[in-house]
Amino acid sequence: QVQLVESGGGLVRPGGSLRLSCAASGFTWNYYAIGWFRGAPGKEREGVSCISSTDDSTYYADSVKGRFTISRDNANNKVYLQISSLKPEDTAVYYCAARGYVCYPDPDSYDYWGQGTQVTVSS
Repeated sequence: QVQLVESGGGLVRPGGSLRLSCAASGFTWNYYAIGWFRGAPGKEREGVSCISSTDDSTYYADSVKGRFTISRDNANNKVYLQISSLKPEDTAVYYCAARGYVCYPDPDSYDYWGQGTQVTVSS
């Protein structure tokens, strides 16, 4: 059974940091790129970051470059998203998703999705 489970969300003040985790099971980890998306009420789901399975190349949305860092732990089938210098507009449900090998911005191209973890940035 394929599972992607996110954790690490929470309430944080502007300027604060969180580390989101995505734990995967039930599929061949080394064949899949892992992306992070976020969704907020009234907004389209936005691709935030992604890391490929082929060479660990990374992608970041312009809105998060320099503030978010994605990393991959292949020994434990996990991907992390370190999110820093948080702003109220970063408030969203953050999802991890898996697709074959390389990153791609279209969320419809991802095969597996987690349930999401809520990040709220507020003073």
